[in-house]
Amino acid sequence: MQKLAILGLGAMGRPIARNLAAKRAASETLVAMDADPARLAGLDGPGFVATADPGALDGAEVLFLCLPNGDVVEAALFGGDRLAERLAPGAIVVDLSTIAHAKALAIGGALAATGRRFVDAPVSGAPAGAEAGTLTVMCGGDAETVAAVRPLLERIGTSVLHMGPVGSGQLTKTINNVLYDINIAALAEVLPMAVAMGLDPDQVAQVVTTGTSRSYASQYFVPRILQGRFDEGYPMGAAYKDLVAAAAIAAEHGFPMPLTAAATATYQTALRQGHGDRDKGAMVLPFEGLLGVKVRSGG
Repeated sequence: MQKLAILGLGAMGRPIARNLAAKRAASETLVAMDADPARLAGLDGPGFVATADPGALDGAEVLFLCLPNGDVVEAALFGGDRLAERLAPGAIVVDLSTIAHAKALAIGGALAATGRRFVDAPVSGAPAGAEAGTLTVMCGGDAETVAAVRPLLERIGTSVLHMGPVGSGQLTKTINNVLYDINIAALAEVLPMAVAMGLDPDQVAQVVTTGTSRSYASQYFVPRILQGRFDEGYPMGAAYKDLVAAAAIAAEHGFPMPLTAAATATYQTALRQGHGDRDKGAMVLPFEGLLGVKVRSGG
């Protein structure tokens, strides 16, 4: 029997756990763990154990992590529960979380010192992609280790990419997220200007979601902005780590990133105004306030 485990059963981790279990081989068991017992409800099935007990991870040969940030990942592996030492010798830790590039390098080194292997494998596709098993998975690690877990990753994603050595997955995810943030920051700045100049919000929305400026960001957020819905995506306060990670890389290597810096200022303004619990579409709110308009349907 091969023992698999996943730690972190939030909006992404729970459907990922379900897909890992649904496509499991008869020779596998899957342990799904979360410190919050409420997240364990309804997770059951043949060969599938849901638990809040760290001891259930003892001897796991592959451990998936789906956690909020790098500090939580580090604490889970090397903190009080010392999960890294509970794993089977030579076990592989696959971190699906989004963490800083430097943190991934540090965690990979610390795991290697215990005789365990590491793949940083952040995902893109939002909870809908996690539910459907259609995520894009960006992997960092040595070729042999990535190849060993690829069949498992193909249960949760339709595009599994080996980007390079440890840290490369997180670096790629940072690039993806920063480009996304720049898109949203631009929409937040320009849409209120359009309304302030007298253009109809619904017609502008139709243009920016179908014309040459369309993007996933516009197609996802603009309809929600029109309805004043700012609670359907990942909270800005939690997602801010991506811009912090990009700034750290730029500072370390001397990369000029003026557009990223401008988008970061927009992001920070929304956070300072108390919108950290809202999704990224709420970046439009400070600009609406400055210009005295609302980008809403019918308005």
